Amino acid sequence: MKPTQKSITQGIWPLAWPIILSNLSIPLLGIVDTAVLGHLPDPQYLAAVAAGSVTLSLLLWSFGFLRMGTTSLVARALGAGEDTLGIWLRGVALALVLATGLLISQFVLIPLAIGWIAPEEPLASLAASYCHIRLLSAPATLINYTLIGWFVGQQDARRPLIIVISTNILNIILDLTLILGLGLNSDGAAWASVIAEYTGLTLGLFLLLHKLKRLPEQRSLRQHWQSLTHWAEYLPLLQVNRHLFVRTLCLLSVFAFFTAQGARLGTQVMAANAILLQFLTLTAYTLDGFAHAAEALCGKAAGAGNRRELWRVFLGSSLLASVTALSMSLLLWLGEPWWLQWFTSLPAVLAEAQQHFGWIIALPLLAVAAYQFDGIYLGSGHTRTMQNAMIGSLLLVFFPLWWLTQPLGNTGLWLAFSVFHCSRGLVLGIIFYKRWRSNRWLYSTKGS
Repeated sequence: MKPTQKSITQGIWPLAWPIILSNLSIPLLGIVDTAVLGHLPDPQYLAAVAAGSVTLSLLLWSFGFLRMGTTSLVARALGAGEDTLGIWLRGVALALVLATGLLISQFVLIPLAIGWIAPEEPLASLAASYCHIRLLSAPATLINYTLIGWFVGQQDARRPLIIVISTNILNIILDLTLILGLGLNSDGAAWASVIAEYTGLTLGLFLLLHKLKRLPEQRSLRQHWQSLTHWAEYLPLLQVNRHLFVRTLCLLSVFAFFTAQGARLGTQVMAANAILLQFLTLTAYTLDGFAHAAEALCGKAAGAGNRRELWRVFLGSSLLASVTALSMSLLLWLGEPWWLQWFTSLPAVLAEAQQHFGWIIALPLLAVAAYQFDGIYLGSGHTRTMQNAMIGSLLLVFFPLWWLTQPLGNTGLWLAFSVFHCSRGLVLGIIFYKRWRSNRWLYSTKGS
């Protein structure tokens, strides 16, 4: 008997919608930053934050594997009936080591990254100042990754929702106060993020303690602290995170390269692309809600060895994500005359953004498969394949296509960027189909 639509999607939406709401608050913050800075008389502040944000993404979201890897390992441990708190504590230890390394090396890394992305003054100085301030939040940001990853792996999306929305509401209030009220411009946006990140961490730790009181006791706190010195227990975390680090670094390299090429086409183009990327971020974080739900549910099913449940989650989450992607494309298309005017009143920037808005309309449909398969692969532990698919799409699709379309300027850049997202989903889909048909999906997850 084939499952009905209701049974296919059952249990997915209750987990997905809090994640989607919490995810949407993240691009909302970027939208507010962009809208506030985009209405200042000089576009250099908007361009500086765009360059600084890409640099910070390279330095901080390169370690986004701390969230993804934690969710994957916790979900599979939950399905197998194993301890999960120790996974989070080891993630925190790794986060603190990485954050310390970033703080020590920032005076070398930031000038190098800014020099590549935005070499002209005063843009470079503004972007560097933004980055140095924002990087003060590195310990809080990386620990927050592990906290949210642990909660989602526990099939708990409500607490991450509280953390992320509270953090970003505070960030928006501070943005308006520091940028418009005190006139701190791009530096004000950076300080707002630092204060909000540490506030979010404090709230997250409080919610963690509240959650632990409701969980059945697995190991004593003393045993957990002792396990932090057992280096062999870090191997699963490091193995998963190694693949995710390379995969994430490749993805961020595409965004960094995209921003850098936009900068070379002029400040107006860079500012316009920064606005358009806000729409892409909104799309990505919305669709990632279904990917994160699929990751948690597939991880639990994989941990329990439940092939039927994993297939149900794959079908249900893919159906919901596809319908949402189509709805987003329609909404962007219908609202095209109004969306961009919310972001900027600068005529040259507005005209450039309008010229390339069609790519933003198409991208939800082109990228939905890539986002969705990321969740399926992560939950099932096929991180090496994710890494290899990303490397292949970067080297064999994005860079060659960009090289061939350079005479098209910004249009060629958007073409290469869009086809890159589409190719990732296609490659991962083909591999999933072959492994599932040959019954090798649940039996080849280690290092695959």
